[in-house]
Amino acid sequence: MHDPAPFIDWILKTGRHQGLQILTDELGPKLRAAGIPLMRLRVGMRTTHPLIAAVSYIWDPGGNDAEDKAQLRAPHGIESRSTYIGSPMEKISTSQAPYRRRLDNTLGPDDHLILHELKARGAADWYGRPMHFATGSFGMIIFVADGAEFSADDLTLLDTLSEVLAPIVEARRHDHLATAIATSYLGPRTGQRVLDGEMTRGDISQIEAAILFSDIRGWTALNASQSAEHVLDVANRYFEVMSDAIDNNGGEILKFTGDGVLALFPSDGSEAGQVEACRQALSAAHAALGIAALADLPVPFGTGIHFGKLLYGNVGARERLDFTVLGQSVNIASRVEAFCGRLNEPVLLSDTAAHLTGMPTRHVSTETLKGVDDPMPLHAPANS
Repeated sequence: MHDPAPFIDWILKTGRHQGLQILTDELGPKLRAAGIPLMRLRVGMRTTHPLIAAVSYIWDPGGNDAEDKAQLRAPHGIESRSTYIGSPMEKISTSQAPYRRRLDNTLGPDDHLILHELKARGAADWYGRPMHFATGSFGMIIFVADGAEFSADDLTLLDTLSEVLAPIVEARRHDHLATAIATSYLGPRTGQRVLDGEMTRGDISQIEAAILFSDIRGWTALNASQSAEHVLDVANRYFEVMSDAIDNNGGEILKFTGDGVLALFPSDGSEAGQVEACRQALSAAHAALGIAALADLPVPFGTGIHFGKLLYGNVGARERLDFTVLGQSVNIASRVEAFCGRLNEPVLLSDTAAHLTGMPTRHVSTETLKGVDDPMPLHAPANS
């Protein structure tokens, strides 16, 4: 009979402090060394993420390169895919109970393809079970044997270890949830600051950054003339364009503001950093126009760029905070963008941003911006 104590001791003292992939990679060989005919171990859980429905961690030394020691990410809609429909995982999800299938001569056409594939690799037994969480959700752990079937003693040990692992996997799931919420709603850079503990009103720092502000032209008219579904589709396509352009050029979207986007390109404070931030912002503006043309985006949009100091951090009520940016520099970026339509320019830069880029620009107009005492020269890229 297997003694679970050494495994439990390792899990609680060492394994739980590691990431789930490392834990899985180390637990698999330990089980095999104890005489359990394990060829594959998989730990999976649902997650909350705009693109990913579930994540899995696999130990499978003989598996293909795509899965070997890699975290698998399942996109939303997995329930409608053939890889899931009728699979053992679906059976476990539906029944909320363990499922076992011996991969012997009784395996037939009604059994899922994954079982046939594992049998072709030499697998003899498939055993999976849910790991129930305190919140009511669950994870899943799957054991696959090669050569010989799992014995009754093997299954007793695997069941015991599954119960021990459940709260550890649940804790990691909460980490996934917190990270997904923070990064999805605040962006990776800002979200990480919140996860690092900057959650108190007044946690504010002063930074230098290129500020990019962009919004759709004719948004009010579009809402008045088109269905809500069409308007929402257009907005999401526009946000996708801006997100791709900004992310690929070192910036971060801080906010979607109605039909607009506010993005930052932080500087490290050096002169070279200031130049780099402004060039990244301008490159993102150019990229957005190119992506929009390729994607046949049905609406025009303007983009304004300014560089300056701003306050970056938490503001709000005692129990309802917003991680945002404040300051005249943000207002100027918004005011600069507002002139794109009137001056018929897709991209405009403040005098400061244009100078810092060191790139060819042309003076378009000198305008008085709301809240700014002195008239400001506005510039457009020379090749626009």
